[in-house]
Amino acid sequence: QPKGRKTVPGELVQQQSDTLLPWRQHQSANGLRRQKRDWVIPPINVPENSRGPFPQQLVRIRSDKDKEIHIRYSITGVGADQPPMEVFSIDPVSGRMYVTRPMDREERASYHLRAHAVDMNGNKVENPIDLYIYVIDMNDNRPEFINQVYNGSVDEGSKPGTYVMTVTANDADDSTTANGMVRYRIVTQTPQSPSQNMFTINSETGDIVTVAAGLDREKVQQYIVIVQATDMEGNLNYGLSNTATAIITVTDVNDNPPEFTTSTYSGEVPENRVEVVVANLTVMDRDQPHSPNWNAIYRIISGDPSGHFTIRTDPVTNEGMVTVVKAVDYEMNRAFMLTVMVSNQAPLASGIQMSFQSTAGVTISVTDVNEAPYFPTNHKLIRLEEGVPTGTVLTTFSAVDPDRFMQQAIRYSKLSDPANWLNINATNGQITTAAVLDRESDYIKNNVYEATFLAADNGIPPASGTGTLQIYLIDINDNAPELLPKEAQICEKPNLNVINITAADADIDPNVGPFVFELPSVPSAVRKNWTITRLNGDYAQLSLRIMYLEAGVYDVPIIVTDSGNPPLYNTSIIKVKVCPCDENGDCTTIGAVAAAGLGTGAIIAILICIIILLTMVLLFVVWMKRREKERHTKQLLIDPEDDVRDNILKYDEEGGGEEDQDYDLSQLQQPETMDHVLNKTPGVRRVDERPIGAEPQYPIRPVIPHPGDIGDFINEGLRAADNDPTAPPYDSLLVFDYEGSGSTAGSVSSLNSSSSGDQDYDYLNDWGPRFKKLADMYGGGEED
Repeated sequence: QPKGRKTVPGELVQQQSDTLLPWRQHQSANGLRRQKRDWVIPPINVPENSRGPFPQQLVRIRSDKDKEIHIRYSITGVGADQPPMEVFSIDPVSGRMYVTRPMDREERASYHLRAHAVDMNGNKVENPIDLYIYVIDMNDNRPEFINQVYNGSVDEGSKPGTYVMTVTANDADDSTTANGMVRYRIVTQTPQSPSQNMFTINSETGDIVTVAAGLDREKVQQYIVIVQATDMEGNLNYGLSNTATAIITVTDVNDNPPEFTTSTYSGEVPENRVEVVVANLTVMDRDQPHSPNWNAIYRIISGDPSGHFTIRTDPVTNEGMVTVVKAVDYEMNRAFMLTVMVSNQAPLASGIQMSFQSTAGVTISVTDVNEAPYFPTNHKLIRLEEGVPTGTVLTTFSAVDPDRFMQQAIRYSKLSDPANWLNINATNGQITTAAVLDRESDYIKNNVYEATFLAADNGIPPASGTGTLQIYLIDINDNAPELLPKEAQICEKPNLNVINITAADADIDPNVGPFVFELPSVPSAVRKNWTITRLNGDYAQLSLRIMYLEAGVYDVPIIVTDSGNPPLYNTSIIKVKVCPCDENGDCTTIGAVAAAGLGTGAIIAILICIIILLTMVLLFVVWMKRREKERHTKQLLIDPEDDVRDNILKYDEEGGGEEDQDYDLSQLQQPETMDHVLNKTPGVRRVDERPIGAEPQYPIRPVIPHPGDIGDFINEGLRAADNDPTAPPYDSLLVFDYEGSGSTAGSVSSLNSSSSGDQDYDYLNDWGPRFKKLADMYGGGEED
């Protein structure tokens, strides 16, 4: 440090050997040393992308105490002992700090390290010092566009200076230096019509605007512009560049009015037809198809005051379809001259006027067709009284043919005449009666009779129309009243029990009530026995005049007269059942039978017959139940198990004895083969059932028996049978094979049971009648 210059904190103290002395010791006037504040080390700048060689020394750090003691230096922080590791290193003895590899500012622009000084024992000698290392930017990155292709649009006819779009490129280098300062320019424009410089770009912001007039979508619909971005403030000699594509679409505006392809159109329509297309109007529009600037709207401006036609637009072809929406009449208009105008859905652009060809004329001819006749008054209503005689002329129901220019005749016929009361003249439509019209008929609804007629012309093809005639029938007094009810019931003694009567009349007011009710004078018994009292104009009461009238059915005639002009009357018969009544005034059951016309003797006879019939039915039921009970008791007394009748035991087929059978007994003594004997189930063969139990062990017959063993074999079988718990208490028939005549052995029947003398069979008497015979056979006594 030069003499006379003070040391200022914050300055870098660096010797010619790039040695930093961040720790300085100052001595006071009295000789004592005091430690001053540490210096702040200025940042260390390191250029990026250095080619080395590495490690490359950056700076040397020293403490002025290194003359007194040995000091060890170290650095900590990101880039040293923290990732990324070992970007920087330091010699612990000399304090020289190195960078070990090339730096990349775009990866990390600065590093913050701390330098430490300790003695050999690791004790801190100096306070840590902050070291800031900045990576110096180099122009090693090209500008990069955010998109490779940009899409923008501008209306046709736009004025110069109209904004179109913005393109943007980013440079990873330092934007505060020329390395990261990007500038834009347009390289090419395709097509170069109507000018090669239709657009310009702001070199700093990237905004593209129009620079010339003449944009016309109908000529050029799209421009392709190549934009270049260069750093180093656009210096093409030193800067790095990149390009992108800007596609500029010229959008349509309604600057072309629609025009008819011809000035006149024509069409033809039959009369009375609707929803028929009579003409197609074609137009030309150079604007964008199927857009509001192209879609056509048609209007009829004259020639159709009644609104018979409308023009609909075909959405595909943009044609105008002249359609009939209200039927036209040939007799009224044979032709129409329409003036139509076409415009777009969107309004025309400012400064654009409608073309003369946007208006055209349409001539429509109407053709005559055969129209159906029609009845001018439909439904036609006439009024007349019912009951007019047959053949009366009612009215003339005629039709009109609308075809005034066709000479056609009309013929009439009936289409609907429910009661077949009417006739119509086929030529002039005159209607006469074919029967008497009756207002009270079922074919009348609300006093009105309705018939339908047909009028047909003789055109080709023929046409017809229908008309309805309504006849309102005025009522006349042609129906006499009828008495209601037809049957009634009353007690045989006068009391409050009376019969209410009224009348029914098919006519209507004023040919109905009030009614007059009266009893005839003949026969005289009617007025003698009965009396009638009028309640009002529609009701009366019938009651007994005498104190007692015998039960029965009486026909009471009553004369009923209506109020018509002239009045009609009718004698109606009411059947009155007179019967005895209880204290409540109700007819009793016997009284109702008596009222039916039977005498007391007949009623008593009927009751006696009914009682006799019920008694016979009851006796028959009791006899059937008693018989059923006896049959059931008899079955209980005679149980099948206690039947005293002997059971028939079915044995195998037996012969007539030894003398009747010619058997060869030698086969029993010396059988030639024993296969059938060995295969035979052991035990005694029998046909009666025995209790289920263990099978007894009977002796096995020797394979080759000796004649002397036959008797022993039979005795052993007999003992086994006696000891068999499943054997019945009587001998079973044993059937032996190979019996013959002239047996040398004694009769088997002479063999007795080995225990016959020791067993007492008297207890069999206690077992019931079925075992009594066995007790007699085996129990002993005189028969033994």
